Parts: sequence; C-alpha cells; structure tokens
Amino acid sequence: MSHSILLIQPISNAETRTYSDYESVNDLLEGVCRIYEEHLKKRNPQVAQITYDISQLFDFIDQLRDLSCLVYQKSTNTYAPYNKDWIKEKIYILLRKAASTENN
Repeated sequence: MSHSILLIQPISNAETRTYSDYESVNDLLEGVCRIYEEHLKKRNPQVAQITYDISQLFDFIDQLRDLSCLVYQKSTNTYAPYNKDWIKEKIYILLRKAASTENN
C-alpha cells in the first residue's frame, strides 16, 4: 500500500489541472478507469450500461494533455514520478488479473 497522487490535465488550458490522492497504486489505477467511465457517461447519457475495451481506455489516456502520478517510496521517504506509459502498463496488468479472476 503506497500512497499515490494522480495528476491530470485533460486539455492544454492549465486551469484544468487537478489531482487526486489514493491509498494505493491499485486505487489510483481504478480511479483512472472511473475517470474514463465518467467521461463516457457524460458523452452517452442515454446508455444505461457503459462498456469499453482497453484500447479505448488507452486512446483516452493518450488524448489527455498530461497524466502522471507520484507514488510514495517508503525506502527513501520520497515520491517517485511515473508517466502515461507506466500508468497504462499497470492498468493492463490490473485488468488482466481481474479478467483471469472472473474466468476462474
């Protein structure tokens, strides 16, 4: 469980910068997925159930002006920065684990 901070800037306007903090990296990754799901709900209010695949999620992440995170490192008592590619890799691993758990 490493405290993590998600930094997001959806568009080039600096005033759109926000951050969220999470108790763990997994919570942060699930938070990114929720942000995308909220985006889909706003774009498709008439759809009762939102579904998407990982490539659509990754396209959304790529379209964001900036997305990065800071993860607390207990050994050094500092926060390590990670970029979009790291976040996408960790989301892929998280969703793959979730899918394998559902199929068992």
